[in-house]
Amino acid sequence: MIDVSDTLDALRWHADIGCDEAIGDTPTDWANLTARPAPRPAPAGNATPARGPLPAAPRPAAARPAATTAPTPYANPDQPLGASEAGISARARAGEARTLAELETALRAFDGCPLKATAMNTVFADGNPEAPLMLVGEAPGEDEDRQGKPFVGVSGRLLDRMLAQIGLDRTQVYIANILPWRPPGNRSPTQAEIAACLPFLERHVALVNPKLMVALGGVSAKTLLNRSEGITRLRGQWRDYDSPAGPVPLLPMLHPAYLLRNPIAKREAWRDMLALRQRLDEVIAKSS
Repeated sequence: MIDVSDTLDALRWHADIGCDEAIGDTPTDWANLTARPAPRPAPAGNATPARGPLPAAPRPAAARPAATTAPTPYANPDQPLGASEAGISARARAGEARTLAELETALRAFDGCPLKATAMNTVFADGNPEAPLMLVGEAPGEDEDRQGKPFVGVSGRLLDRMLAQIGLDRTQVYIANILPWRPPGNRSPTQAEIAACLPFLERHVALVNPKLMVALGGVSAKTLLNRSEGITRLRGQWRDYDSPAGPVPLLPMLHPAYLLRNPIAKREAWRDMLALRQRLDEVIAKSS
């Protein structure tokens, strides 16, 4: 007998990792697609097939191209992000904003990223823009897209608990994302999507002018630092984000969604939270 609770847990796990949309009316039977065709049956008895003209010699099959993987958004870390036509338009619009309200208005009016057409809401930011700490995630998920705020789903609740462990809440931090619109199915953003949206995030950081930053997840860390390494290599090491106002210390951390899938990694996340608290205390002490 199947345990219903196990089935519900499996469904919740699929929803947490972004498998919340069907892409076909019927499931694909991959076993049949990959199965080899059955061999043709031999002639019955001792019957000899009629002789006829010999078939033409088969042409040699063309060599199949070697399998390649799709290029990642960070295949060329030396190429500056935001260099596409949409990125240039976004940079011009974002540069005209003198306040966060003007920036949000410009972002909502921007049509250079196709994700806007499939998203329910534009997710701008949450928290206190006067706070010394700014957190930058990857992109909205299903709950964030529905509510129009970053980190309000399962990952957001875990982030709130992580912040509470070092004495912080959303009134003491400021939260934004690389992308303001949800990629369908929570897939990873493409280079073109990042290029179109990054100028708004760069202007966002310049207007907030935080003392410290945290990049949550690999997409955020690699984009803000223009690096190609994965988050497991980048995390836990303070680096500088090049802001127009000067370098801002930035700490890459594991995304809460990753921690939900890999609970053992919470040990590394706890070390990073302690390092963040120590650095934040130093910043507060200097400013007081």
